[in-house]
Amino acid sequence: MTSLRYPITTLASVAALCLASVAQAQYVGPSTTTNYKNVAEILKNPVDDTVVVLSGHLLRKVGKEKYIFSDGSAEIRVELDAKHFPPTPISEKTKVQITGEVEKEFMSSPEIDVKGLVILP
Repeated sequence: MTSLRYPITTLASVAALCLASVAQAQYVGPSTTTNYKNVAEILKNPVDDTVVVLSGHLLRKVGKEKYIFSDGSAEIRVELDAKHFPPTPISEKTKVQITGEVEKEFMSSPEIDVKGLVILP
C-alpha cells in the first residue's frame, strides 16, 4: 500500500503544475511589459530582451546571419540563424512571421534576435 502513495502524489503534483501553467498563460489584464505592435514602435523605444512577434518580409541580406526585415511601418536589422530557416526558399516577396527578442546594445541600433520563422500564406 505504501508504494501506491508515491505515484498518486507524483501524479497530483504534475496535475497541479499543469493547471498552474494554464492559468498563468491566460492572463490578459494590465502588464508592465512592453507589447510592440510593429517595427516603428520598437525603433521609437527599444526595450532589451522584449519578446516580439512580427509579420512582414526579409528584404535583403546585409551580413552573416543579418537581414533587413520590414513589416511596412519601418525596417529593422534581424539576426537569423540558418537553423531557423524552413526548407522552402524565401525571397523578399515571401511573407513571414518572426518571433524573437529585441536586442538593444549601447551605441548600436536595435535589432531582433530571431528565435523562430514561419512562412505565411
